[in-house]
Amino acid sequence: MGAGESLPGDGPALEMHHYYSKFMRECPSGQLSLHEFKKLLGLQALDPQGDVYIKRVFDIFDLNQDGFIDFLEFIAAINLVIRGKIDQKLKWYFKLYDADGNGCIDKKELLSIFTAIQAINGHTDMSAEEFTNMIFQKIDVNNDGELTLEEFISGVERDGDLLELITKSFDLSNVLKVIQNGRRHSI
Repeated sequence: MGAGESLPGDGPALEMHHYYSKFMRECPSGQLSLHEFKKLLGLQALDPQGDVYIKRVFDIFDLNQDGFIDFLEFIAAINLVIRGKIDQKLKWYFKLYDADGNGCIDKKELLSIFTAIQAINGHTDMSAEEFTNMIFQKIDVNNDGELTLEEFISGVERDGDLLELITKSFDLSNVLKVIQNGRRHSI
């Protein structure tokens, strides 16, 4: 357990105060813009695909779509990533991949988001194309080239290796650890 992390017995009020002070220290206006979000995570100089991914993450955390992440939206994001149950996280991932918001993920959407994640994380065992094809091969049960939320969740929950791969590939807990523990400092 790192410095600044609260113990489970500290109680929600103390923990909430801890997050509130951190949030206000990083963001005195109380509203985090996309630019500030990228700065907070040390992700300003991304390639265009990395930028698209971070904007999608930001937009999903910005629940009321006002262009800012406020404290309540910030807490909701932390709760999802740190304490969320697997089906909640899978719903969130689905929303992240479904770029056009039509309720289905097609190969192009998945390929695009995975390519962007590779641009940020930089390391992976397979190409974005291989990853996308493997996902569709494993969980597109009716072979229509689209994944519904139900297909996605049941397919990923059924396949332990796939669940681990998706969780690792799209894990945002590192992003939120930066937020939780303060900005990265270069040495």
